[in-house]
Parts: sequence; structure tokens; C-alpha cells
Amino acid sequence: MATHPTSGTQVLAGRPFPLGAHPEAGGVRFAVASSVADRVELCLIDEDLNERRIELTERTFGVWHGLVPGVTPGQKYGFRIHGPYEPKTGLRCNPNKLLVDPYARRISGTMTDMSAALGYADDPEGVEPSQVDSLGSVPLSVVTSPGGPDTGVKPEIPFEETVIYELHVKGFTQQHPDVPEALRGTYLGLAHPAVIEHFVRLGVTSVELLPVHTFSDEPSLVNAGRHNYWGYSPLGFFAPHAGYASEPGREVEEFRTMVAALHAANIEVIVDVVYNHTCEGGPDGPTLAFRGYEAPAYYLHDEDGHMADITGCGNTLESGSPTVVRMVTDSLRYWTTELGVDGFRFDLASTLGRPNGGPFDRDSTLLTAITTDPVLSRCKLIAEPWDATGEGYKVGDFSAQWAEWNGIYRDTVRDFWRGAAGGVDDLAYRLTGSSDLYDHTFRRPWQSINFVNAHDGFTLRDLVSYDGKHNEANGEDNRDGTNDNRSWNHGVEGETDDAGIRTLRQQQARNLFATLLLSTGTPMFVAGDELWRTQGGNNNAYCLDDPTSWVDWTETDETEAMLAFARRVIHLRANSPALRQPEFFDGRTTPTGRPDLIWLRPDGHELEEADWAEDDRRTLGMWIDGSNSQSRTREGELLADHSWLLLMHAGAEPVDVVLPGVEFGATFEPTLDTTTPDGEPASTEPLSAGSSLTLPARSLLLLKAPRQD
Repeated sequence: MATHPTSGTQVLAGRPFPLGAHPEAGGVRFAVASSVADRVELCLIDEDLNERRIELTERTFGVWHGLVPGVTPGQKYGFRIHGPYEPKTGLRCNPNKLLVDPYARRISGTMTDMSAALGYADDPEGVEPSQVDSLGSVPLSVVTSPGGPDTGVKPEIPFEETVIYELHVKGFTQQHPDVPEALRGTYLGLAHPAVIEHFVRLGVTSVELLPVHTFSDEPSLVNAGRHNYWGYSPLGFFAPHAGYASEPGREVEEFRTMVAALHAANIEVIVDVVYNHTCEGGPDGPTLAFRGYEAPAYYLHDEDGHMADITGCGNTLESGSPTVVRMVTDSLRYWTTELGVDGFRFDLASTLGRPNGGPFDRDSTLLTAITTDPVLSRCKLIAEPWDATGEGYKVGDFSAQWAEWNGIYRDTVRDFWRGAAGGVDDLAYRLTGSSDLYDHTFRRPWQSINFVNAHDGFTLRDLVSYDGKHNEANGEDNRDGTNDNRSWNHGVEGETDDAGIRTLRQQQARNLFATLLLSTGTPMFVAGDELWRTQGGNNNAYCLDDPTSWVDWTETDETEAMLAFARRVIHLRANSPALRQPEFFDGRTTPTGRPDLIWLRPDGHELEEADWAEDDRRTLGMWIDGSNSQSRTREGELLADHSWLLLMHAGAEPVDVVLPGVEFGATFEPTLDTTTPDGEPASTEPLSAGSSLTLPARSLLLLKAPRQD
């Protein structure tokens, strides 16, 4: 490696905004923010790691900038920041560390030597900076031209019609037999016709991608010789992760191509974004980017200059910092406008509403900046409403434009079907959009993102197959991952040849899945659940890039049955406006003269006040009047529907049920039955009003009361 000085290079002034590297006027304009720097050097790196340093002398608004003639797209670069190294004040500038541009559109390479990337000599809180040069051991930024393949027309699926499918870009296609081997585990793998066909036949409207921002292994994994698989360890908030490109260096083009293919199939792309922490970890972690520019402008610090951590990841981005607010909103707009993304799921979103680490404020600067942005306000905005602290658990507390992952829904539905005490009071709220949580601040029921499991936790199959987690493969002696699983193995821990247990587990999985799709709100489920995927009881497979985490596409009788059931329920929801209403039930009188919703006991009568207080109640009937469903066409016209009777029984023994009287419908047609492998009722013969039937143990039955036109 050789270093060449600045002399002979003519640098034009350029301008400070937008930040990053932008080809223009026969060169590239560079702009990077650091209000504490004394000097900033742009470092141009060739393929042999020879370095040419060019000093940026223009500083405007705390932004160092300059236009360098002769530089072209594809040029690798970084920055060196000369400035104060004062850990006691949080400042850790060290020109020996080559820094990634926070606004880089592409990032090349990985950290190969963490010791070389450390900004300190011996003590992370000491006064001696490291003298080791990190060039050759850390990732590099890459100048990237704007534009690329057209991302197509955004589907703009109404939230009330949305079904979200959470997946991992690599894991979804890594073992797909119909995807060419060179494309497996890549953006182009997701764009393959066989994959698109699966999405379409399944009926999902939106794929939610686990993080696709460039990420790097966090210090704890590096020290343990392990790797980050999920990607919740970001390094670059503008650059698509290069590891998912089939051809190195073409990640931007391939990402755009993937988006176009999904849009052409009328499927939205939602990206899981991690704006709460970075891969640099705590003060003992490496200096790769943010820490080296101006650590207090990016990271939360206490009054003594120590990094504060409310994410459990070593550091926390300071949501009250103008630098962070600008970076996050710039990043979101880039992914929306340039890369075609339709929406975002915000990891540990409560931290975004806790400036200076204080109490949660739904109207905080960063959250408000996102919702009031003219571009971002049109996106689907989904918050994970908690962080690593008790103060951060804020389900139901975000402001009007935010949808939220509803962890209370997950826990309630799991508890009901495993037979835990608690009755049906809370369950009724969850089935109807959680009005107790969201019927305020102008929210709609679809802002409850309902789920019974997610990437973080058991798969659907494991939820009914394990009482406890089995995370030994993660290398943390089974200490990682939650212990609050609310799962049930149905008599045997893990896999079994017992036919009765296997049948019951599949039925319980169908109960959970059907409840999810038939609840008011926005359903979300995990890729592979419809294929009966297992992780062997691992509920935190974040570091396992192997078949444990990859979707298994092997066809068996069990996987085919579960897939058929999932398709049936999803399409049933799509074609039944009353089952996906955009308004809360409020007892309003419908054209039939009855309330929009009635709760029923097994004897066919309405639940009375005392019934709701019974902790051992295991059976619930829900009648929805479809004559005024409040669902609308795309043109805004109301959609009438049939009325529906949902019967749920979580008891261990069968129960006799009396259907409601003729005023609710002359007949009731069995439409979905979880006691059959594919959900097709054994008999679809209409049942008369007031007649009796027997619900088998742990079963769900949906009946249609045809409307009288």
C-alpha cells in the first residue's frame, strides 16, 4: 500500500448538499458532515489499496465538501477525520481509521481485522488513540451513479387489504429447487418467476424483507468467530447489502430489478430498517464510520460522555440529533424514490421517540420528521413499538400515522389456543382490531399488525412442538432468546413419530393461522410457515446461516396440506370484505337492523357481562353482520358481504354449540374447518338457524350466512 499526498489535485468548491458522493460536471462531488473536525481528507483507493489523499477545504454548515475532477463511478473511497480524541467528551476522531461514508450508495468489502479497526490503543476510555492504520482491514465506500432499472409502478395496496409476508432474502431461495443455483439467496432469486408464482398463488400482497441495508458483524460475534445472518447490525443506511447480489458490485441494479418484478405481480416491498443502532457496538468496538466523524452527533451519550445503550446492542443512535434526523429521513427517501420501496418496518422504533434517552414522545423530532415528510407520509410506516428497556414498551402509543407490531395480539392468541387461563375478554379485543389499543389518535384497526410469530422467535411449527427454546447452536449456552414463548409441545418435546401428536400439532397450527387471517387488522406471517418449516426449536437463529434458518422446499404430505390451508384462508379473507374491515366495530345498527358484531355463547345466546369474567371460558362465537361491512372498493364505494359466524373452541373436549336464531340468517354454510388438513369442511351442506352441532376439541369453524339480496 502506498499513500500519495494531495498536491497537484485541483478541488473545486462544490456544495454541501446532498451529502455523499455524487457524479457531476466531469468529476464527483463529495460532502460529509463533521462539525468537530479540524481537517477532512478524502481518500481514493485503487484495486491494489494504493491511497490518494485529497483534502476537502470547504466547510459549510458543518459539512466538508468539494468537487474532484476526473473521478468516475466505481471509484472506491473513504474519509479520514482529523480532530479531537477525547473519550471523556465522547469525541473519538482518529485519522488512522479510514471511515465509510455514512451516505455511500455502495459499500465494498468487509471488516477483516477488528484489532486494526479499533480507534483506541489499549483502553477504550483512555486518552491514547490507536496508531494502527485500518486501510485494508475495513470496508470501502464506492462512488455510484444514480438510476438503474425501472422499479415499476407501486401497487399502493390499501392497508385493509394487506397481507404481509416476512422473509429473509438469502434464506428464502437458498434451497429453492426451481431457482438457478447462481441466483439462490440473492435479490434476483426473489425475482425468479417460480418465486413470484409462489407469492401470487399464496395470496400475499406485501413482502417484508429482513434488513437489506449493508450490515457487518457486531463485535460480540466477531470475537466469538460467528456471523450475523439476520442483518440487524447496519453499517450503511443507503447501500443495499452486497452479499445478496448474484454479481458483486451490481447490488443496486439487482435490488431494483427485484422490486420491479414484485411490483409487476402487484406485490409491495416493505423493508425492515434498523435506525436505532449500528454495527460499531459499544466504546470498545471498532471505528468504521459514525464514531470517527463525530460520535455525539450520532450516538446517545450520558452527561459524562459515556455511550448509553437502550437497544441492548452496545450503542443507540441519538434520535434527537439533527445529524441523525437528516440521515434517517434522507435514507428513507432514497429507498422510496430511487429503489422503489413501498414501506418500512422500523426495528426497535421506540428508541426513535426517545431523544436524549428520555421518556417516549410520540411527537418527537425524528418520528414527526418521518410522518410529515411529503414522500414518506405516503409509505406504509410500521413500528416495532418496544426497545430493550421497560420504558420502551409502547404498544398502542405511537401517533396517528403509525401502524404497529401488536405483541399483545401474539401473546393473547397463543395463550388462548394452548389453553392458558384468562378467558376470552382480551381475545375479543384482538379479534376485532384491538380497539383498546388503537381506537384513539385517529387510528384504524389495520394499524394493528397482527402476528402469532415472527423471525424473532419460534416458527409456527415449532410453536406447537416445543415447550422451551433450544438455542445451543448459537454458542451462548442457550441463554439467548426469550423464555416467554407461550408455546406447547402437545406431549413430546420436538419431533415425534406419534401420529396423534403430529395430527394435533397441525390442527393447532391451523387454528393459529386461521385466527390470524380472520382477525380484523393487518395479518403478518413468516416465510416458510405455510411450508411447515422448523428451526429445531431455536427461537433466536440470528447467527445461523445454514439450513436451520433457510426455507426448506421439500414437498411432503404435511407441507402440501399446510400450504393448501394457508392459500385457502388467505384467499377467503381477500374475497370477504366483512372479514377485513377498515373501521372498528362499534355496535352500529346495520341495514339488517342488527348490530355490526355480536358475541355468542355455545348455547347460541349473546354473552352477558358475567360471562366475560370467566377465566376458564374456552369457547367463543363471533357473528359479523356483512350487510354494511365498511370495506370499500378502490373508488370508495361500500362493499356488502355475507354475514359470518366464527366459532372458536380451545377446550380439550368437544363442545355442543347451538347456532343463532333465524334473525341472524336462515342458513349457515360451513366454509372453513381446521379439523381437516386443507380446511375444506367435511360437509358444506347448509345448517339451519337454531340447529346444533358439535365442535371437536381445539377447533375453529367458520360459517357463512348468505346475504339475502
